[in-house]
Amino acid sequence: MKVLRAVGRELWGLFVGDLSHTAAMLAWVAVVAVLAQTIRNAAWLGPVWFVGLAVILLENVGRAARRRGPKI
Repeated sequence: MKVLRAVGRELWGLFVGDLSHTAAMLAWVAVVAVLAQTIRNAAWLGPVWFVGLAVILLENVGRAARRRGPKI
């Protein structure tokens, strides 16, 4: 049972390293999916989706860098 629990923790950590990052990405995907359903001309949704995910990633990397601080 301990082995299964350890494997489960490793798999969770592999896919969900930071829960707030994962939640933000899923929320953004849901927002863009709703927009895609409501807007007829959805040609611009791809770039908007990409830019939103990039902003979420950059925010997460910046937060992690501030948390760890400089290594001098």
